[in-house]
Amino acid sequence: MRTTLTIEDQLVRKLKQRALETNRSFKDVVNEALRSGLEQNGAGPASRPYQYNPIAMGQANSDLDLNKALRLAGVLEDEALASKIELRK
Repeated sequence: MRTTLTIEDQLVRKLKQRALETNRSFKDVVNEALRSGLEQNGAGPASRPYQYNPIAMGQANSDLDLNKALRLAGVLEDEALASKIELRK
């Protein structure tokens, strides 16, 4: 099958060099490289598990009513949606 690819210049140079060294066509070298990469089944270097360092933020401020803040956020969201709907009419 024929297709068009954009290959990085550095990779093209390496592929052409390998074709010259092995006395094979550029097409054969590219197909071999693709085949070899696909046969690895994505088996690249093992990734390290994600790590995080939790940071204590202290105690919540007891003077702050989070329920009131959530109710206010709900009202503001409702108003914004109503405004968007009104603009569409």
